Order: sequence, then structure tokens, then C-alpha cells
Amino acid sequence: HGQPKIQSQAMRLEDLDKIIEKLGQDESLLAKRNLALILLGFFGAFRRSELAAIHWEDIHFERDGLIVRLKRSKTDQTGEGSRAVIPVGGEDPRSPILALIEWRRASGCYSGPVFRQLTKSTKGTKATKAAKVREEGICARQINRIVREVAKAAGLPNPERYSSHSLRRGFATEASRLGASMAGIQQHGRWRCTRTVVEYIEAGRQFSDSAV
Repeated sequence: HGQPKIQSQAMRLEDLDKIIEKLGQDESLLAKRNLALILLGFFGAFRRSELAAIHWEDIHFERDGLIVRLKRSKTDQTGEGSRAVIPVGGEDPRSPILALIEWRRASGCYSGPVFRQLTKSTKGTKATKAAKVREEGICARQINRIVREVAKAAGLPNPERYSSHSLRRGFATEASRLGASMAGIQQHGRWRCTRTVVEYIEAGRQFSDSAV
């Protein structure tokens, strides 16, 4: 009906830092899971379906970084598989590798779904019950809600505009801003269509590239 397409807000590095600061102060299982989810989703440029489908058996910790093997994704309908490679970031608070290791330690899970559902904790009663990790993994549609809730808790403006796609789009925007090549961004994000990557990059650079 002639209306502009509504797109998710790209997650910027300064947004990511606010989320890290907020969740880093929280020792709960929920905070540790959500921090690992958001950092891996951003730096791996994962789709929400890919994030939800990752098992610990798909993750390989190497000396130089992390390799996540994807059995199937949106652009891999034949099931040939692909992989995402994330280099070691040292002790950087943004490191998805450190966040994953901390979540694995806290959850006590070394096989099965990486990002699992949690039981609800009860507070304010004599029989306070802490949240526990369930066997079931989170579903793809839950990731949108998680990202929005975290964005709101971190005080990001317009948190309702964030979704799981904000992580993937934000990676392309920030990688381009910091000098990564188009080919490198497209390969890392497993984009088949160059046009999509160009749209993300142009949207993220609309102010810095302005003739004004």
C-alpha cells in the first residue's frame, strides 16, 4: 500500500557495550545465557533459526578461535552445511568465546542445545527457587523477544525496534564501518545476495557518507 518497509534497528558496538555492562553485573543463568546468545549472534552474524539450532557438538574451540558448524540454514536448503569462524578476541568483554565458556560452566551442559529454556525463578517467598536449565532448546521466535527485553533493560532507545535480525544487520554495518571488505562481510555472514549486504552497509553509512 505504498508504505515503507520496516526494518529492524541495527545493533551498534556502543549498543553492545551497554548490554555487556548491564548483563555483566548479573550472575543469574538468564543473564549469562542471554549475553552469550547476543554476542555469538552478533559476531557470528547468525540468523535466529541458526542460533536456535546450534548444539554444543557443533562448536569447536580451537587455539586461534571458534568454529561453529551449521547443518542447515535459510540459504542451504540442501543441507550441505556451512561454518562460521570467529577469531580469539583475548580478554575483550565483547568476546563471544568467553561468554560461551562462562554460559557452559554456569549451565553445566556440554551436549545438546546450546541455548536452552530456563525454568522460572520465584522471589519474595520463603522458599525462593532459583531458575534451572531445561533440556529443551529455545525456539527461533523466542530470540526476537529476548533481544528486545535485553535492549530495554540496557536502556537502548526504541527497544521495540530491535530483533534477532538487529544482530546480523549490525555486524554488517559495523564491520563495514571499521574497514572490512564487502567480500569478507558477505562470506562471514553467509549471504548469497550481494545486494542485501550493500543495503545494510549503505543504511549504516548514510550519515558518514553524506555529501553534507
